[in-house]
Amino acid sequence: MTAAATALLMTGTGVMTGVGAAVAAPTTERTTTVAASPDIEAMISGMSLDEKIGQMTWTHVYGSSADDTSMAASNQERYGVDTPAEVVAKYNLGGVLYFAWSGNTNNPQQVAGLSNGLQQVALGRDGTGIPLAVTIDQEGGLVARIGSPATVLPGNMALGATADADLARAQGEILGSEMRAMGINVDFAPVLDLNSNPDNPVIGIRSMGEDPALVSALGVAQIDGLQEHNVGAAAKHFPGHGDTSVDSHYGLPTVTYDRETLNQHLKPFKAAIDGGVDMVMTAHIIVEAIDPEMPGTLSHKVLTGLLRDELGFKGLVTTDALDMAAMAAEWPQEEIAVKAIQAGSDILLNSPDVDASFAGVRAAVGSGEITESRLDESVRRILEWKVRRGVFEQPLADPATVDKLVGTAGNLATANLISDHAVTLLRNQERVLPLASGSSVLMVGAGSGRPEIAGPMLKEQGFTVTEDYENGSSPSAAYRARAVAAAGNVDAVVFTSYNAGANAAQQQMVAELAATGTPVIVVATRNPYDISVFPGADAVLNSYGVNKVNFHGVVRAISGAINPGGKLPVNIPKADGDGVLLPLGFGLRYDTTTPAAVTFTDRPGKGQDSYLVPSVEGVAYLVEGKEIAAGTYRKPAGTVSVTAVPMKGYVFTDGATTEWSHTFTTGTPQTLNSEPLVRVTPPGSSSVRP
Repeated sequence: MTAAATALLMTGTGVMTGVGAAVAAPTTERTTTVAASPDIEAMISGMSLDEKIGQMTWTHVYGSSADDTSMAASNQERYGVDTPAEVVAKYNLGGVLYFAWSGNTNNPQQVAGLSNGLQQVALGRDGTGIPLAVTIDQEGGLVARIGSPATVLPGNMALGATADADLARAQGEILGSEMRAMGINVDFAPVLDLNSNPDNPVIGIRSMGEDPALVSALGVAQIDGLQEHNVGAAAKHFPGHGDTSVDSHYGLPTVTYDRETLNQHLKPFKAAIDGGVDMVMTAHIIVEAIDPEMPGTLSHKVLTGLLRDELGFKGLVTTDALDMAAMAAEWPQEEIAVKAIQAGSDILLNSPDVDASFAGVRAAVGSGEITESRLDESVRRILEWKVRRGVFEQPLADPATVDKLVGTAGNLATANLISDHAVTLLRNQERVLPLASGSSVLMVGAGSGRPEIAGPMLKEQGFTVTEDYENGSSPSAAYRARAVAAAGNVDAVVFTSYNAGANAAQQQMVAELAATGTPVIVVATRNPYDISVFPGADAVLNSYGVNKVNFHGVVRAISGAINPGGKLPVNIPKADGDGVLLPLGFGLRYDTTTPAAVTFTDRPGKGQDSYLVPSVEGVAYLVEGKEIAAGTYRKPAGTVSVTAVPMKGYVFTDGATTEWSHTFTTGTPQTLNSEPLVRVTPPGSSSVRP
């Protein structure tokens, strides 16, 4: 870890540097930074103007292999050619960008094959061409272009809830090792935006939180992990997209806060720069404190004045995707390309009209608006980065190792560990949780909250589960009525909510379920603010996502297999917006208790035999499955086995002894026999009283 990261961990608010269980190192064949040094100046001097523009142009292609013609219509519409290979060749691209919707990410082996095919096109038949930056948005969680069997992670806000830099670095290492194995050498991650606006429609759980120290420390740790595997990380979205109420995919947001507030949003970016991040991605937002006229992507004041001159960033600057409405709906592509370069960007990412982008830059060079030496600066930085990250030395993936390195058991275990540490308990009235083993549960919820994933997982935890699901985010009247009717027949209701603050139907359904008198447990699966609109819920937990890995920690917390330890990485405002309901860092835990040992006395003659059951708060002792009171039990016969289980609302400490057994004799005197060990509770696996 860098010195900057270490310093942040020493000073950051509530940031932990260790975890309760060991983090498995990703299975990988690490690529070290290479010393291969092609003559970059000679390469630049030998390039045509179009080749220089091409090196600065990174865009997506349609298809699953270099010569795939199945999406030729899409390639033709956008680029005028049929195949991914032809797109690379036509523009002499400096980089490609993978998406699932463009057919690029079907499975790890296919991704590696596509990467290799495109690299071979860029290198040329003689192998002397310039290899590609192969890029992706694989943040983990909500934004992940490659799914299973690659490792699915709980996401950044879940990571923020752990406040654990070791887990953050582990997440970065998983992403770095798996992407590099598939031939990807740039991951547009991590998101360093502070999600300080609960109404933010585009960042939300993609953020690690709103505390600058927390996001800085976890961000630098992720960057270290990614770049350890020679995958360039990109801090985004500079200078901060976390306080917007407009999604820049659909419009141009403006933030109106003062420079002092902006400085808080800049702290994670400054930490990333000091920590050696390779790239910074711009935000398509107007930051009035710096430039009230132009969005960051097109602002010289933001990209050169603030990012390069004030913060001292020397690496690569890339635009966010230029086909987003914040750009494409405001300016023609010719103008966008020119303004982005003039502002200080090195990379024109995903222009919707590459031909127009090229034409605009050509014309600007011809008129003197942009000098060719300015393009040389960006091309030089791009080529130097490709050398530093081993792209020249090792451009190709090894297909034989993909299955060994992607989605490994160790990586999957680390993802589950993040989930276990992230689950955040915000309310637990009358010690509803953990539920008693064998309880009957009604599993329902907003369809967008994916209750159908949680139901079977609760069954695996030993609950009797009645399942009723409906598609969509707004539960219908009929669905609500069915759930209310079923609630009277179960011990508890589990309801998955999804951004319920703006959804009256979800709020109504939870209120109606609560009115039945059956305990209602809400799992808030998206942004963490739902508790403010569920005053009737008996318990509320945050999962920070709807993937199976997010529910891993939740269902284990509901059963008591783990004691929830996540802490809010954001403030939760009251429903009316007047003040804070729950503060940053809030999180409940179950009461913890440790059983005392059962002791056995075995003396000559049965009349003197006995065993003593102690009295311990939160502990029940069972013999043959039936609870017995504390005290001395005389004249036992044969073998007596006593089991300890936690009472409602309690969990056992890790490693607690939970079962004792002794066989009494009727003849020869025995020495005092105390607490023969039969079962010990393993870490993170407390059982719950039936």
